[in-house]
Amino acid sequence: MDPEVMRSNELAAGALEALLSPYGLQLQWLDAGTPIPGSYWGETEAGLVGDRLYLRPDTPVHSALHEACHYICVDASRRATLHTDANGCDTEEMGVCYLQALLAEQLRGYSRARLFADMDAWGYNFVLGSAAAWFEGDSADALAFLQQYGLVASTGRPGGRCRA
Repeated sequence: MDPEVMRSNELAAGALEALLSPYGLQLQWLDAGTPIPGSYWGETEAGLVGDRLYLRPDTPVHSALHEACHYICVDASRRATLHTDANGCDTEEMGVCYLQALLAEQLRGYSRARLFADMDAWGYNFVLGSAAAWFEGDSADALAFLQQYGLVASTGRPGGRCRA
């Protein structure tokens, strides 16, 4: 467990639910030490099965946001059968990363800067060397993907709905 990243239990109670409820995603909190269903990476990482995001108090916030953004970014047919791996293309994966940065700004008790630090500490790998550098200098395709599907408005704000 990486002690540097912010954990879900460090957020205000209900903060994740308030952020994600407009998308129809249900959060399922598990007790510490309980295996997380649908976790691609295992250990403390969030899991995704259908419309349920599974997490524990020690789940990294960036992991919860990342899996939630997979739910938001997949099309309706894939969303109906989601289990562990969203099986998206590289552009969709970058869209997920971009959207999680936008949502981090709206998450009470978190921020985009903290998300980027957590992503770097966890080991996300970007050509420009850091999550922040990628977002600022190499993410135009990710934003275009999100805007193509109406997930981000022309103002740069999340649309509050899932991909059709």
